[in-house]
Amino acid sequence: MADSTSDPTTTPADEPIPADASTPTTDDATSPTNDAPSPPTAAQNNPEEEDLEARAIAQAMASADASYIPSPSLLSSDDPHPLLTQVDGPPLSSSLLQSPSVYQAKSVPVPLRTKFDVPIHITAGGSVVEYEISTQDYDIGFAVTAEREEGVTNVKENARVDAVTGKFLVGSVPCALVFSFDNEYSWFREKRVSYRITVTPPRAENVVRGRRLRAKKALEVVGEDRREVEERYERAVEKRVELEEQVKRLKKELAEKVKSLDVVVKEESWLEKRREVRDEQIKMLNQRLKNGWEDEKSEI
Repeated sequence: MADSTSDPTTTPADEPIPADASTPTTDDATSPTNDAPSPPTAAQNNPEEEDLEARAIAQAMASADASYIPSPSLLSSDDPHPLLTQVDGPPLSSSLLQSPSVYQAKSVPVPLRTKFDVPIHITAGGSVVEYEISTQDYDIGFAVTAEREEGVTNVKENARVDAVTGKFLVGSVPCALVFSFDNEYSWFREKRVSYRITVTPPRAENVVRGRRLRAKKALEVVGEDRREVEERYERAVEKRVELEEQVKRLKKELAEKVKSLDVVVKEESWLEKRREVRDEQIKMLNQRLKNGWEDEKSEI
């Protein structure tokens, strides 16, 4: 498969798909104009090649699901359900698993010094994405990236093309695939591009197998985190008991200090008054010793 990739990183992308994203159509939607014919699929070759491709996809999915790690946002959430939703993936009855979705457009103008993006949200792990790109008259920069919570993965590096086809496996979901048409390098010409992007959902058996692999990996991660939480919890309980004893002792000491303070405050107030009385007595006695007593002057 051209441009084959399977990214084991499994973190959701919170970015919404812009309103101007291409609308998915049915599988028999008209393909964009392309001078080069589309390459034959495995089914057009023979059943053996189709079976080999199916097994390759299953193996790649198993590798991706075996490397599954719940995203940090899910592990830090107090709600237990989002993690289970990610592990479960889409229900087997979901329309996402029934038939391919096709995103296509013809002769889309990309003005000079600008860029045009086609974002597609993928929620079913194991989906196979095929694309056919063509331009009129002149080449254009083309790249594919996968955006997730933890960052951006380059699926196809930016390169100038006039017609290209490719196929790759989406191993980690949910993610936003962004097909970028870059005409920022052109100072003189508008470009027109046609594209057809087909997202083929995984087989039911791959979905079932992937659920179990993701569940086992999630159970390992959650179980290890549970053990760490238990250890931290026990330490927290011990520390709480220790601090409560310290607080109890300090409260008792504080109560005793408050009583002592009250005694000292009362003593201070009494002493202040006593000091004032003594100061007045000393002043009056000194005056008498210096000036004598009033009744003594009348006797002299």
